[in-house]
Amino acid sequence: MELVLRVLCSLTVVFAILWALMRLARRPLGGRSGGAVTVLARQQLSRGSSVAVVKVADRALVLGVTDAGVSLLADADAALFPEPPPLENPLAPALRLIRKSTP
Repeated sequence: MELVLRVLCSLTVVFAILWALMRLARRPLGGRSGGAVTVLARQQLSRGSSVAVVKVADRALVLGVTDAGVSLLADADAALFPEPPPLENPLAPALRLIRKSTP
């Protein structure tokens, strides 16, 4: 009887984890969309510095980002930079397989 209870508890935990992962996979990876600020591109230059292109309204700001702070490098028209494609959750393909195999 004790073994049956242990197995049922273990299965409940496993199914709860799978359910949570499926819920997580449905969310976009980039967070909420439609915000006032969108990161169009980012390039790491060294361990503590990078350059980012950020869209704010109809402007594109080229920013230098370091551990010490953020500096405006240039200001440009946002039309010069294409919108990045939406990111997919890295777990989504595996979870789609799980959903298909489950009746």
